Amino acid sequence: MTAASTDGSVAGRPLDGSPLVSVAELATALDSADPPVLLDIRWQLGGPPGAGEFAAGHLPGAQYIDLDSELAALPGAAGRHPLPDPEVFGAAVRRAGVRADRPVVVYDAGPATSAARAWWLLRWSGHRDVRVLDGGLAAWRAAGLPESTGQTPAPAGDFEPAPGQLPTLDAGQAAALARIGLLLDARAGERYRGEVEPIDPRAGHIPGAVSAPTTENLGPDGRFLPAAALAERFRALGAGDRKADEVGVYCGSGVTAAHELLALTVAGFGAALYPGSWSEWSADPDNPAATGHQPG
Repeated sequence: MTAASTDGSVAGRPLDGSPLVSVAELATALDSADPPVLLDIRWQLGGPPGAGEFAAGHLPGAQYIDLDSELAALPGAAGRHPLPDPEVFGAAVRRAGVRADRPVVVYDAGPATSAARAWWLLRWSGHRDVRVLDGGLAAWRAAGLPESTGQTPAPAGDFEPAPGQLPTLDAGQAAALARIGLLLDARAGERYRGEVEPIDPRAGHIPGAVSAPTTENLGPDGRFLPAAALAERFRALGAGDRKADEVGVYCGSGVTAAHELLALTVAGFGAALYPGSWSEWSADPDNPAATGHQPG
């Protein structure tokens, strides 16, 4: 496991002590004299880039970041969404105005799947004050708050990524963790069980992994469950009193796994990301694939 951590302090003016920010809190912060940097991370698997939707309407002052080209490297042996080149990632967030001493808020269309990828990458690369808009653009619109069109260039940022500030796993470490710790599979249950596989080379899951679909992190309104409810969920899945280095998460390509890591953080648990996830694991014929229900 590759792991590093900051001292836990927060640079800049934090919105609150949670990795989530509500619509009301964000609206207030955006009206302040020192608003956070706001990043739009709209993306959908197999869909067109979110730039068109961004141009048609976005939160005032937001800057668009493309997940496929700026929050991931090119697909290959390391999976469909490998971690990005730090220089490419750094250039993208600086263009969007990200500074080391200013809070950042990221959002997407609603469930926070792609926004969580940006949240995790910024934290992994050393930014200490990053929040995700709970409920995303859908919650903002439901509150009847204003939107903007087009995009005004942001003042250049100064954030220089320092990768490695959050723990990651390679394939061998993920396999070992599934045996001796807790490895959560954040994909839909039917993909975990091997009943369907719409995109990756083989169906199934890493042997010993436990099914934990990200959809179960959310309530009917598309917002994250309260911290206590999330903690109960992850304790039931086996997180319990495990140390952070005994818990890992993967998904199809390392994107929705960040959503699970965000939920774990809200619940008070630490965990590592397997960036290659099932797209890397299933492409290697030497890696076994299990099917059916989780053990036990």
